[in-house]
Amino acid sequence: MSSEQLRVAMLSVHSCPLGRLGTRDTGGMSVYIREISRELGRRGIRVDIYTRAHDPEEERIVDLGENARVVHLQVGQVEPVNKLALYADLADFACAVEGFRRRNSLRYDLVHSHYWLSGWVGERLRVWWSVPHITMFHTLGAVKNAIGVGEDEPELRLVNEAELARGCDRIMAATEKEKGDLVALYGASGDRVGVVPCGVNLGLFQRVDRESARQRLGFNSESIVLYVGRVEPLKGLDRLLMAMPRLEVPRHLRTVVVGGDDEADGEVERLRSLSSSLGIGAAVDFVGVVRQEELPLYYSAADLCIVPSHYETFGLVALESLACGTPVVATRVGGMESVIRHGRNGYLVHDNSPESLAAGMAAVLEQPCAIAETPVGIRASVAPFVWSNVADGILREYFIALPFQGTWGRGDRCPLSRGD
Repeated sequence: MSSEQLRVAMLSVHSCPLGRLGTRDTGGMSVYIREISRELGRRGIRVDIYTRAHDPEEERIVDLGENARVVHLQVGQVEPVNKLALYADLADFACAVEGFRRRNSLRYDLVHSHYWLSGWVGERLRVWWSVPHITMFHTLGAVKNAIGVGEDEPELRLVNEAELARGCDRIMAATEKEKGDLVALYGASGDRVGVVPCGVNLGLFQRVDRESARQRLGFNSESIVLYVGRVEPLKGLDRLLMAMPRLEVPRHLRTVVVGGDDEADGEVERLRSLSSSLGIGAAVDFVGVVRQEELPLYYSAADLCIVPSHYETFGLVALESLACGTPVVATRVGGMESVIRHGRNGYLVHDNSPESLAAGMAAVLEQPCAIAETPVGIRASVAPFVWSNVADGILREYFIALPFQGTWGRGDRCPLSRGD
């Protein structure tokens, strides 16, 4: 089968790939789905991304580009809800996908799901359509619980993740570490797990002159440590703030936090209070959510970007910062060890203790020669991670799964269908 014949049903039940990045349920996974769908579409593969309608004013079908579109399905409340509450609507969501397929006389060659909620739906569609199901977890509940930061993930999630890991046709992991966790924690078969890293859009994330970027954002000549991402305990922002007073740099230092929406207000207030208690409140800016198109300005304005996380599946922020020529200081989470070349385009720290983070940041801020690469060299270091290369890896996984499945299309009626 050639790639031009492929039709893929992409599932992202709880998170719309068109949502505002940095909000509670919209982050790297949404970027990943959007970018790979566009890249696959450019290659002649038809990709329909099914997600839950969450805004009554959004269009039901939105084109992402050639051969790629987002389909919003009205299931349950058309408003933001806690993602765990969506579990009760998953059967209806699966039937809504099937109803849309039937009404539009569509066929699909495989299902590609993202996150465990979508994986539940994908397993049902695999049976109904007799096509392979490939899933990507993006985060693992068992790993989050083992870390012990923030609220515990419920047993419902852990059980469903384990069933999915053992039952689906193929799993895509972003790193070898994630593959190992799937095998050790959920009993996945290692030969059914393929490793495909995440990517970066080099057309969007480009270097802007630092002083020009600072002027446009309203920053002065201070040194800037930048954090980009969701505002939640797992991201280690409190550790970053506790590290800042330990830095002794010969110039003013400002911490800029990009991300966090209304639902993160409680965590933002906790972090503001922590900043004040540490005596750095006036030097910390919580700028909230910004459009992705504005992020290159923030990355370019910064002296360094920091990833202080307890846990990341991969860490797209590091790729984006490096693409803008800005070094990254990060804990050894996700794909950091494959992205960061210690002492060349950034620094890897042993853990996210305030002492370790401060030492890593100090190495970059206080020593002019600590980073061997120029901004041009830093950008060049992420060239292998362009989305076209990621799409190559995804296609390899697709074609591994496809030959072992029956052909699509017996047309059996969805057992939960309420009629078209």
